[in-house]
Amino acid sequence: MSTSDSCGANNGTACATHWEGPPSTERGRHFLHSTLMCAIAGIITGPDADPVDELALRRMCSAMAHRGPDGSGFYIDQASGVGLGHRRLSIIDLEGGSQPMATPDGTLVITFNGEIYNHRELRRELEGAGYEFRTSSDTEVLLLGYRHWGDAVLYRINGMFAFGLWDQRNDRVVLARDSAGIKPLYYRILGPRQLVFASEANAIEAFDRRKPDIELAALYSYMRLGYTPSPLSINAGTGKLAPGTMLTVSSGGIRQSRWWASRPRPFNPPPSFADAAKRLLELYSAAVRRNLVSDVPVGLLLSGGLDSGLLLALINECGSRVKCFTATYGTDDLDDELVDANGFARALGNPHAAARISRKLFEDQLSHVVASLDEPIGSASIVPMFFVSQRARADVKVALMGQGPDELLGGYRRHVGVYYGQYWRCVPSPIRHAARHALDLIPGLTTFRRAAYSLDVPNRLARYLNVVTLLSPDLLADLFRPGLIANELSGKILESWAELVPGFESLDELNGFNYLEVRSTLPDQLLAYGDRLSMAHGLEVRFPFLDVEVINYVEQLPSAYKICGLRRKLLQRKICRRFLPARAFRGRKKGFAANITARWFRGPQTCRMGSLLRDPGSLIFAYFEPSKVGALLDLHQTGKRDHSRVLFNLVVLEEWLRLRSARS
Repeated sequence: MSTSDSCGANNGTACATHWEGPPSTERGRHFLHSTLMCAIAGIITGPDADPVDELALRRMCSAMAHRGPDGSGFYIDQASGVGLGHRRLSIIDLEGGSQPMATPDGTLVITFNGEIYNHRELRRELEGAGYEFRTSSDTEVLLLGYRHWGDAVLYRINGMFAFGLWDQRNDRVVLARDSAGIKPLYYRILGPRQLVFASEANAIEAFDRRKPDIELAALYSYMRLGYTPSPLSINAGTGKLAPGTMLTVSSGGIRQSRWWASRPRPFNPPPSFADAAKRLLELYSAAVRRNLVSDVPVGLLLSGGLDSGLLLALINECGSRVKCFTATYGTDDLDDELVDANGFARALGNPHAAARISRKLFEDQLSHVVASLDEPIGSASIVPMFFVSQRARADVKVALMGQGPDELLGGYRRHVGVYYGQYWRCVPSPIRHAARHALDLIPGLTTFRRAAYSLDVPNRLARYLNVVTLLSPDLLADLFRPGLIANELSGKILESWAELVPGFESLDELNGFNYLEVRSTLPDQLLAYGDRLSMAHGLEVRFPFLDVEVINYVEQLPSAYKICGLRRKLLQRKICRRFLPARAFRGRKKGFAANITARWFRGPQTCRMGSLLRDPGSLIFAYFEPSKVGALLDLHQTGKRDHSRVLFNLVVLEEWLRLRSARS
C-alpha cells in the first residue's frame, strides 16, 4: 500500500507501512530502516472494536512534526485494531528508509524513537543464533531481539529509547521506555484494552481534540517540586510512562510494570578511591565513543561547569573536534557561563558559538518556550536551553550534554545536608528546634532552612520528599484557594515513588537519595525539558554520562567518594583534574545562568514576570489566592526570603494556562 486512501479503506486486513517524506530509492519498502530520532504515536482499539481512526493518528503525528521533520510513516491493522505512527529525524544511515518497521512475515511491527548503543554486539549474538538481518539498523536488532528473548531484550539493550511494538502472534502490544528516562512516552487508557500513546502529551490531546481537565494532584506536585513525577501528568486522564517501565495491552487487559527494577548492592569490599576513578573514567570514555556515532554533524551544549568541560575533553580524546554552544546573558554577571565555557573551548582547541539572551528576549519569548513543553516545568534553565538548542541546530543535528553526574555523584548543596543528616538527627531535639528558629530569622539561607526542617523526618521517603520540596506543605496549602486541594495530595507524590523504595533499601542515606533523583528529578524535570526544547528545533541531545553501565557502577560506590566536609562530587573532581585547567575548579556552580532570574524578580515592577503575578486576570488565580501570591512576591523582593523558584513556577504555569486556553 502506498496511499493513505488505501489504508483508510482497509477494513479487516492489515495495511502495510507507508512512508511520506523526502524522495528515497527505498521509498515504499517497509523493511529497510534507519536509526532515527523521532516521534512515535499509536492507537490501540483491539479486535472487534471501533476501527483505528487514521485521521486521528495523522493528527497525533502532525502535532509532533518538529520532532521528526524529515517525514512520516504509518501502519494500520484494522483486523487487530492496531495503528502505529512515526515522525522521522534522520541521524544514521540517512538513506535507510522508514518506520514503522516490520519483520518479513509481518507478525512484529515497531515504531521506535531512540538509539541502541550496543546493537552491534547484540546483532552478532542474534546472528550466532541463526537470525538474518536485512539492514544495519538498531531498530531491526530490537525487533529480532524481541522475537528471540521476548521482554528480556530490555535488559540487554544499552541506549535511550521509547517504543511501541505490535506482537501479532501473541496478540500483544508492548510500550517501553529506557532506564534513564531520556526518551518520553505518554499514554491515555480508553478502555479495558484500548489506549493511545505518543512521545508528547500534545499529541495525546490531538487524538480527540478534547481539552483535558487539570489533574489537581499533578498541579500540587508541580508547585511542590517544580515538576510532575511519573506516572502523573498535568492533563487529567493522561499518564507518563516512568523510566524503566513497560506497559502491555493484551486479551488479559492493560498491565504496567517496572522492567528496570534495579537493586544496587554496595561493593564489598569497595574499590579504592583511585581504582574507582579509573574505572569510572573507562566507563565514561566508552559511553562517549558510543554517543558520538552519527552520520550528521555532532556538537556539544557547553556550560561553564566541570561536567561539561570533562565531556568536551573526552570527546576530543576520541579524535573529534566538535563545535560547542553556550547560552549567555551577555553581562558581566558572576552567574553567566560564557567566560568559563570559552575558557574550556580555547584550552581544548574547539570552535565555540554563543546564544545571547537579553532580559527582554527572555520575557518576550517565555511563552514560546513554554509552548514547546508538554506540561509546565519550573526551571529558569528552560529559556537558555531553548535558545542554545536553536543556535546549535543551525550547525548540527546532534548535540551531547553533560547531564547526570550532579545527581549520581553528589553535586548539589542539598547532598551535603543529606549526607550528614544522620548526625543531625542525633542532636537533642531542643537544640535542633533552636537552630531552626535561628535560621528563620536570617534572610536567604533557603537551602539550609529547608534541610533543617527536612532531615528531622523519620520516614525515609517522606524525608527525601522534604529535601526537594520548594515550599512547605503548610505554606503550599495556604497558597491554594480554600477547599481546592485535599490533604492527601502530598501522598500522591510518595505513591508515585513507592515502587522505588525496594531499590534503595540496602543503600546509605545519600546513595538512596541519589537513587531517587536519578529516577524522578532527573528524568521528569531536567531530561524532560532537555528533550522537549531540543526537539522543538529538530536537535537530538544525547547524555553519555547517563549510560546504563555508568549508573550501575556509580550506584554501588560508597557515599564517602562523593562528599567530604563541604566538598562535593569528589570522584568526579578527581577525574576532571586530569583533563581541565586548575582555574576550572575555582568557580561556583551556575547551571546555564539560571540564578540570574532570581534577581530579576527583585527588579522594577515593570518586569513582565512580576506583572503576571499581580494581574487580577491571570489564570493561575483560579487555583491560587492572589493575596498569598502577592505576599510571596513581596517577601522575595524585600530580600526576606528567596522564593524565586516558586515564583518562576507560577509564571510558567500562567504562561502554560494561557496557551492552553488559546488552544481551546
